[in-house]
Amino acid sequence: MDLDQIRALVADDMNAVNDRIRERLRSSVVLINQLGHYIINSGGKRLRPLLVLLSARACGAGDRHHIDLAAIIEFIHTATLLHDDVVDASELRRGRETANALFGNEASVLVGDFLYSRSFEMMVEIGSMRVMEILAHTTNTIAEGEVLQLLNCHDADTPEERYMEVIQSKTAKLFEAAARIGAVLGGQPEPVEQAMAAYGMHLGTAFQLIDDVLDYGASAEEMGKNMGDDLAEGKPTLPLIHAMRVGDANQAGLIREAIEQGGRDYADRVLGIIQATGSLDYTRAVAAAEADRAAASLAVLPDSPERQALESLARFSVTRGF
Repeated sequence: MDLDQIRALVADDMNAVNDRIRERLRSSVVLINQLGHYIINSGGKRLRPLLVLLSARACGAGDRHHIDLAAIIEFIHTATLLHDDVVDASELRRGRETANALFGNEASVLVGDFLYSRSFEMMVEIGSMRVMEILAHTTNTIAEGEVLQLLNCHDADTPEERYMEVIQSKTAKLFEAAARIGAVLGGQPEPVEQAMAAYGMHLGTAFQLIDDVLDYGASAEEMGKNMGDDLAEGKPTLPLIHAMRVGDANQAGLIREAIEQGGRDYADRVLGIIQATGSLDYTRAVAAAEADRAAASLAVLPDSPERQALESLARFSVTRGF
């Protein structure tokens, strides 16, 4: 299945999720409505709520809170984007100006806080302590990942293992929660819940690694952000870490300087080095291995269109160009 076919499986549910997002985004504070709707309607792929819907169906959940939980997952994701863009001083996301560029840093941070608090308000309404436990732990882990990434910025000695820890905490953890919740809603036993969590973790890791590749190989129109943003921010992503490890002394020295200094002056030279050292291919291979692990985790589920869609989503995570 391609992404359109995957989405078609749960199109009615996704329309309901979008309606729920608009309904629960409402506030008596006008700025919250304006900024919240701007970021929610800015063309995201909605992969995380899609993952909730597919996992819930694949695990036999029926209609037990999956719409609300998909909306909650998207609210949490959106809150992290608002905060990320402030921390990174980003100016472009999904091909549009970031909320902080338009509305200011203060408003973006505070509306991000509103989305977090609205998410937990909705969780209380669902009344599942297990769901609360999963999502409370998830948001805490994401925050830790953000801090770890901040500590890694401009640190050219960041090893691959520490970088993987960052992306598993910062990005993959919410994928893990989305897939795990599907199993919880379906009343599945612990082994199935753990397998679905593993699926989400490996899928999210693959997804972020391909983002790392696309940061050096996709246009701003394709990615919705400027090429080389990570390098400009001094983030030691996997292509850079690998190029430093296998490149010669001059190549490693230039990348070290680029990470430590940040900015865009090094972009063309660094791109040449990571291409010459095969670092993009290496990162794609690591992502492909993660996607294979994700697909293998689905062996606990009976065959169904939703399971096939989840397998296809794992393949999409590494073949996508946006």
